[in-house]
Amino acid sequence: MTGHAVLLIANYGAELIACAGALALNARAGGRSHALVLLARPQAHADLQRAAGVLGCTVEFAGFPYGGIDLSYDQKKRLVKTIREFRPEIAIMQDPEHCWHDLDPDRRMGMMLTLEALALTGRDFAQDDLPTLSPCPLPTLYHLWPEKPNCVVDIGPVWELKLEALACISYQHAFTAEHLERSIEPEELERAVPGYRRADPAPARGLALHRAMEQANALHHGLAGHTRFPLVEVYRREGPFPLVHLVP
Repeated sequence: MTGHAVLLIANYGAELIACAGALALNARAGGRSHALVLLARPQAHADLQRAAGVLGCTVEFAGFPYGGIDLSYDQKKRLVKTIREFRPEIAIMQDPEHCWHDLDPDRRMGMMLTLEALALTGRDFAQDDLPTLSPCPLPTLYHLWPEKPNCVVDIGPVWELKLEALACISYQHAFTAEHLERSIEPEELERAVPGYRRADPAPARGLALHRAMEQANALHHGLAGHTRFPLVEVYRREGPFPLVHLVP
């Protein structure tokens, strides 16, 4: 396996865990991985930096305002700057189909901004403002959390690293537990995650939920999906696969 220059463009940072297996595998193969997070509260930055460090990935924060992502020239230029600096071979972003009905704030605008920035990075865009950064080729694009996946990645060899990175983002765990407990009774959550009610405080309950969900997703598309790998991450590659010969 050969490593590559892989760029993740994330909205809030949870995407770092969604593709943690792929990032860890890339680092293990000698590749470079970088994450650009469009929106993350300042108190979440240290958590995401720790998680990225576990995965052999660097991370930066665009600092866009909550509810304030748009398609302005300045915001496009901010993304294009990072893309041209890093010059990725592979880019990972959320699946456009998924984004349309995901009612997290900024999800739809973040997706559109990311696609526009990727499209502009190889064109004659913002050259007066970014005179030292030449246009770069459009990277191969993979969508995470896809509605219609067309490939899986074997993350068994780095499963423990994915869980270690997951454990770093306590801000997300607290949010998840508090959010779900407003609409789902604790005994129902206990059925889904045995021992849930004994976990305390909220970040511990949220971590238990996230660990269960990550394993369920990995097994559903892996072992239960009749692939050759028990634990996988699913992606949708944009465009046809360029094969020089058929692969088993």
